[in-house]
Amino acid sequence: MQTECLEARVSASLLLHPRVGVVVPKHGRNIVDRNRTKRRLRELIRLRLLPVIGRVDLLVRAKPEAYRSSFDELALQIDAIASWAAGISAH
Repeated sequence: MQTECLEARVSASLLLHPRVGVVVPKHGRNIVDRNRTKRRLRELIRLRLLPVIGRVDLLVRAKPEAYRSSFDELALQIDAIASWAAGISAH
């Protein structure tokens, strides 16, 4: 799935809990911007994604637009990914 700022890929897992990976490429930005984006995504995933997804492996990758997005904009996109991933993990 792709949103304006994020890409997500999901795979079924045999584990009893979800696993989530976060990838934030450099995209020509400095380390401060990159770390801020990673922290925002990790917090949103912890609060909004992990409680609703089942036994899946999920990879979230930031696009260059993620660096310019506010916390609230990223939250809306994480919510969309959560709805999508919850539907997949329910099958």
